[in-house]
Amino acid sequence: MPGGLDAMRGTPPGIRLIRSLRGNEWSLKTYRYVVLLLTFIAYACYHASRKPSSIVKSVLDPVPGKASLMTVYPTYSWPLGEVFVREGNLSRVHGKGWEPFNGKDGTAKLGEIDVAFLACYSLGMYVAGHLGDTLDLRLFLTTGMIGSGIFVALFGMGYFWNIHNFWFYLVMQMIAGLFQATGWPSVVAVIGNWFGKRKRGLIMGVWNAHTSIGNISGSLLAASVLQYGWGWSFILPGALIFFGGIMVYLLLAAYPEDVGIPCPHGLDTHTPENGSKDEEANAMPRVGSMSRSNAVGLMEACMIPGVIPFALCLFFAKLVAYTFLYWLPFYLSQTAIGGEYVSVKSAGNLSTLFDVGGIVGGILAGYISDKLSARATTAATFMYAAIPAMLLYRVYGRVSKSLNILLMMVAGLFVNGPYALITTAVSADLGTHHSLKGNSRALATVTAIIDGTGSAGAALGPLLTGFLSSKGWDAVFAMLVIGAFIAGLLLSRLVLAEIVEKSSKHRQQGIAGNTIILQINFLFGMRIIMRKVLY
Repeated sequence: MPGGLDAMRGTPPGIRLIRSLRGNEWSLKTYRYVVLLLTFIAYACYHASRKPSSIVKSVLDPVPGKASLMTVYPTYSWPLGEVFVREGNLSRVHGKGWEPFNGKDGTAKLGEIDVAFLACYSLGMYVAGHLGDTLDLRLFLTTGMIGSGIFVALFGMGYFWNIHNFWFYLVMQMIAGLFQATGWPSVVAVIGNWFGKRKRGLIMGVWNAHTSIGNISGSLLAASVLQYGWGWSFILPGALIFFGGIMVYLLLAAYPEDVGIPCPHGLDTHTPENGSKDEEANAMPRVGSMSRSNAVGLMEACMIPGVIPFALCLFFAKLVAYTFLYWLPFYLSQTAIGGEYVSVKSAGNLSTLFDVGGIVGGILAGYISDKLSARATTAATFMYAAIPAMLLYRVYGRVSKSLNILLMMVAGLFVNGPYALITTAVSADLGTHHSLKGNSRALATVTAIIDGTGSAGAALGPLLTGFLSSKGWDAVFAMLVIGAFIAGLLLSRLVLAEIVEKSSKHRQQGIAGNTIILQINFLFGMRIIMRKVLY
């Protein structure tokens, strides 16, 4: 590799150091594995830093007479210790909650905190997507992660600084939301730069497990230090994403060209790797990752077929998913399961099982959509299946602990499956759509439009939950069912188009098969006639 390439702007310093120590270059396959791992860790850190607010809700705003009583915590969190811990051995630690969230309007204020974060996240997404297609993705992602870490930790510092001003917490969440908006468009664009459409649904379904892994990690981290003061539940995840940003800066190659892989129009089957053809090179996009063409504008990206329907579908899909993300621990701590209440910490631990189901759902949705070549049909089917899953969880999840766990995981599978599919494989597909005529600078913009619209729904769901939960949880679940139904309905036109396309292909294959049979019969008949004529 020419030495001049090491000095190019995009080459990460950590990779330059590794090259100098190893004395040789990584293979294309190795770079892909590294990119998958780094982007996986990066977005897991983003989601881990969003979970603390859901874990501490019951501490900030305890229900008088019940949630104000905190359990003596076990030594270990799930999966090392118990998931359910009975509310025995009660003590009055943090029993009065935290002003300004422990008043009559405390639940509504917690909802306002959530919507402030998600509204800024949603609005920031549109700007971040365009910037991601314009700026260096590695530096952009690094800035977002470090900024997120700082402001998540500052929210937690309100505990140690004894701050009881609502506006302090509101502003911290709003700024954190803006920094968090940098994450998703950036990581999807990086993956799109390195991987093509072959098995994209399955690859991204597995890769998208970072969302659930991040939620689980954030829940466990926040719950593990809750007894030392709720502030630590924010500082620890904040530190995690801060150091994750440093790792991204040092090691992430956002474009193949950053490490000297020449693909001005994308790698294809003729691209050599270490003197031989790379068997996976046909999976690389032909719309090259760093062709440096002009970034696609928002309006132009909106005109790509399928962007608007999937964006609107994700609005309602994320409304459902983020309501569970932000309110499930609170719901569990306020609901008798098998006749017993669980502690705040146990509710946080238990809520992670929803994301375990989500991991399976994301992988399954990606695999099915690859096999059927039908993204819209797969996403709509999962959304419709989520409706009975959520209703069963609401009705029968209170019967026993085992049934609660099972139904929670099933609900997580169907709720997170289409959410994962649309935000990954679908966004990458549309960001490299043939209508772009080879322009590679659209991945982050298209991803931002789809996920930004979805994030507006993600803001609305938790906000409505803050008000509806005061009327009863049945009202919240009614909202979730309606949201899932509308999400599936919005894909009806695309589903119909996929069905028509499949039917047309089957008919053409049938006609082609019949034509071949007729040709064979014709040749066989001609052979018999010729034999009779000649002999």
